[in-house]
Amino acid sequence: MDKGKTMKLTIRLAALAAALICAATSALAGARITIVTPYLAQPGTQYYVEAFQEVAKQNGWTVNVVDTKGDIAAVVSRIEDAANDKVDAIVLNANPAQVTAGLETAKAAGVPVFGMDAGSSPLLIANVTSNGYEMAATTASYVVNRIGGKGNVVMFVYDAFPPVQVRGVIADAIFKNTPDIKVIARVTPDVQDGGIADSRAKMDAILAAHPKKGSIAAVWAAWDQPALGALQAIEAAGRTDEGIVIVGMDANPQARAAIAKDGNFEASMAQDFKGIGRTVADLVKRHLAGQKIKQSVIYVPTTLITSENVKQQ
Repeated sequence: MDKGKTMKLTIRLAALAAALICAATSALAGARITIVTPYLAQPGTQYYVEAFQEVAKQNGWTVNVVDTKGDIAAVVSRIEDAANDKVDAIVLNANPAQVTAGLETAKAAGVPVFGMDAGSSPLLIANVTSNGYEMAATTASYVVNRIGGKGNVVMFVYDAFPPVQVRGVIADAIFKNTPDIKVIARVTPDVQDGGIADSRAKMDAILAAHPKKGSIAAVWAAWDQPALGALQAIEAAGRTDEGIVIVGMDANPQARAAIAKDGNFEASMAQDFKGIGRTVADLVKRHLAGQKIKQSVIYVPTTLITSENVKQQ
């Protein structure tokens, strides 16, 4: 083949490639995405949904955020609605094991589902989250070290949601591996309002049942709202001077403000919620563009926040 023909073929191939890219970009620009969550009352959920929406806007996507307000059964119906509507992708923020019927409907409809701080499932393309095992180990170890490996500990957990459930499992193991630490309460608060009010009420009862100074050494919470509720209860009971150590996870603004006061609330894990949202959006974009997503779970880095670094992080 002479140089002229080679040049013409190269130009044609380049033009074809450009046309294909333009067509793909155009198709992606009109993508419709549905986010389904029962936890929009949680600040963390709000942050990664907002971050996802920011990326979606840049890509020209239409995003419908569906909040079932704590109703897990409704999540199944909303997933089915989105699947039957033939949206381009569904983003799930709930335990996939609890909504299998909805995920099966999405699979049958050929609609890909992505986990946003959800849980692992073969019915998801991938799940983006923080490493709950690592976060729990860090905060539970912090408690053990701060109370000298001895004392009564109150735990606030939420086993119905996989990213939070794994935190409780690891904290349980660490406390059980410390002979002189006793978990006197393992509390699951009502989360419909975010969890602060009910956690405070439950902590009020625990304090009343253990009135002696020093009878409670620490409060470990699997997320910040229960930690903040426990702090309110301790303050209301006039027991801040007992040195009860409180730790949470998420490092939301209220938690950071409490930590900055250098009082009972001492530490929390900062999750990169916006990073989670952006990473999910990137996965959606890559998948819709025809790329294969190889990892089923993608972890976004976290940081321990204390009074020493709360103003820098």
